[in-house]
Amino acid sequence: MSTGAAETDTQAEKVANTSGITVSSLKQALKEKLEAEYVEIEDMSGGCGQAFNAMIVSSQFENKNSLARHRLVNSALKAEIAAIHAWTPKCITPAEWWKKQGVGNT
Repeated sequence: MSTGAAETDTQAEKVANTSGITVSSLKQALKEKLEAEYVEIEDMSGGCGQAFNAMIVSSQFENKNSLARHRLVNSALKAEIAAIHAWTPKCITPAEWWKKQGVGNT
């Protein structure tokens, strides 16, 4: 009895390719549309491309609150988000990123 979930990496790749949403495609879109300096995407769905966590570092987030940052990302990825089940972005500025890394911005 199949649960509909991918049981192997090959199956997961086929499912992800069917939806067209992959870690790589999300990274590329964010770098292009938001001029993101750093993007880390984690597929939380076991490789089937339906749930993603993201860390996005972009200077376009400067002077925006959390809601405005999320709206900016959601607008940039409107088609991609419509094709997946869950999307959890963390949106920070380069200065916030460097502070998290414990490095002074010089």
